[in-house]
Amino acid sequence: MTTIAIFGATGYSGGNIAEEALSRGHRVIAVARNTGPLAGRTDMDVRQGSLFDERFVRDIAVDVDVVVVALPAHGSGLAEYIPTLGRIATDNAVRIGVVGGAGNLRVAPGGPRALDTPIFPEEFREDGIAHAEVLERLRALPDGVDWFSLSPPAVYNAENRGERTGIFRVGEDVLLADADGNSRIGGADYAIAFVDEIDNPRHHRALFTAAY
Repeated sequence: MTTIAIFGATGYSGGNIAEEALSRGHRVIAVARNTGPLAGRTDMDVRQGSLFDERFVRDIAVDVDVVVVALPAHGSGLAEYIPTLGRIATDNAVRIGVVGGAGNLRVAPGGPRALDTPIFPEEFREDGIAHAEVLERLRALPDGVDWFSLSPPAVYNAENRGERTGIFRVGEDVLLADADGNSRIGGADYAIAFVDEIDNPRHHRALFTAAY
């Protein structure tokens, strides 16, 4: 059994990751600023708090194997906090898993990032830039810090939840699309790919993706 602390456990990604981890028998510490949506949950350790409270995170890190960051990148100060999180991970031999952004993925092998092309929606640009800054800070962490960032495909949000199928492809740093050009994944299947990486680590200090 792995102990996983999920920061942002009431969000779309964090909530799905929590449910998938629980279904596999893992111990989940679900962290959120507002724990109301998790009231009455006895199958997880619910804690009210913030990733940006270093003392709080250090107290949790003593008891976990993986810290999952499922928080908005834009406007949160997440990128600036990554070095602090890296020090906490080093001190406690904890792995870091991050819910990334699609803009970090390349449009073709060796090609530009989606963020740097006209296909990237302008309304998501600030969020994409913030995710890129988070990834840059992760890559700058000392070599001893093990982290991974799972970037979803182009279409991934609560309005397009989809069904849990367990059937999807896992790629590296290139945006995946199906034969019809659709690049998407549902929340439950994204969570499967995320927890698969926790259970069977394959991407060390690396960005990867999953899509139908």
